[in-house]
Amino acid sequence: PADLVLTVDTTQRYQKVKGFGGSVTDAAAINILSLPETAQDHLLRSYFSEEGLEYNLVRLPMASCDFSLHAYTYDDVPFDYELTHFSLRDEDTKLKASALAMSKQPLSLYASPWTSPTWMKTSESFVGKGTLKGQAGDKYHKTWANYFVRFLDEYAKYNLTFWAVTAENEPSAGLINNYPFQCLGFTAEQQRDFIAQDLGPALANSSHRHIQLIILDDNRLHLPHWAKVVLEDEKAARYVHGIGIHWYLDFIGPIQDTVVPTHELFPDYFILATEACIGAHFWERDVILGCWDRGNQYSHSILTNLNHFVAGWTDWNLALDLEGGPNWVKNYVDSPVIVDTSEGIFYKQPMFYHMGHFSKFIPEGSQRVGLVASKESKKVDLEYTAFLRPDGAVVVVVLNR
Repeated sequence: PADLVLTVDTTQRYQKVKGFGGSVTDAAAINILSLPETAQDHLLRSYFSEEGLEYNLVRLPMASCDFSLHAYTYDDVPFDYELTHFSLRDEDTKLKASALAMSKQPLSLYASPWTSPTWMKTSESFVGKGTLKGQAGDKYHKTWANYFVRFLDEYAKYNLTFWAVTAENEPSAGLINNYPFQCLGFTAEQQRDFIAQDLGPALANSSHRHIQLIILDDNRLHLPHWAKVVLEDEKAARYVHGIGIHWYLDFIGPIQDTVVPTHELFPDYFILATEACIGAHFWERDVILGCWDRGNQYSHSILTNLNHFVAGWTDWNLALDLEGGPNWVKNYVDSPVIVDTSEGIFYKQPMFYHMGHFSKFIPEGSQRVGLVASKESKKVDLEYTAFLRPDGAVVVVVLNR
């Protein structure tokens, strides 16, 4: 309605923004590099350049995930506690590093492991229920912590340095019987002890001591419990900088009951949305070309997150094929960019443009400020947020669903 007035109040200051972006999985890199060179360049510029969405966050899986052609890690030689056989794969050197090298803008990269080598796991398998063997402080946990350092060392040889790592992608997945793809289970207590005794010290004593460490990296349903367990322990908390959240079970974990109390308890730790995609639920179609509602779902999630202390939002695969893959367990999903390999072209979906309304206008370092509506918009479903940018400009993003 014409009489709705939104008033910005820059005296109210909230969280600062880290940024927006997506993930370079094996599948995303395969799809991007399958295009003719001019189209590859166009796709990457569309995401990262000033003419494009100006993404500044990129998440990378450490070795394989479901969006890979097969399961592998960087050291599949049994009982190699010294990691002498540790090496990056073609997927890293030929695919991911190549795709990232084409982006001219400075990026904040962060890495997440799905699984450790099977010889470190109770299940002795990439998939299914399983945790690290033994307990925190032992040779399995020390080796797994050193694996992170080796990963960062090896990527540095390709001039790729990381802003952060997450302690584990979806640690709760590895606690589920018959989990269908790569995982490694940790309870909150196990993650706390692994960070305090192994991962934290390994990073701190390496040349990567400036790197940020993100806990959880799983559905926000686990909050605030997970954060309390890890961050109320001084020995673990001193190594941690942020908390990562995934969007898949948002409908049963309202943000007011999960993220908000976490921020109130631990205001010095950033909260970052680290993974989201549509098509992951069994009742959803995988790829729907041109679906406007899927763009709306992205904007609704981003606005809800930004308005409740979350510092940024990371999409899942940067690009997928028409099927929503490749994915070695056929867990196909949708993506803002869909590549038609046979034609050498790609489609930018509504999700792509919805992302841009945030990534392009709310740069890193922006701070959320107050935004007050003159009345409740009951008739019109308006959602909105406001930020003060580092250049002094104020940006307001409004979604009319």
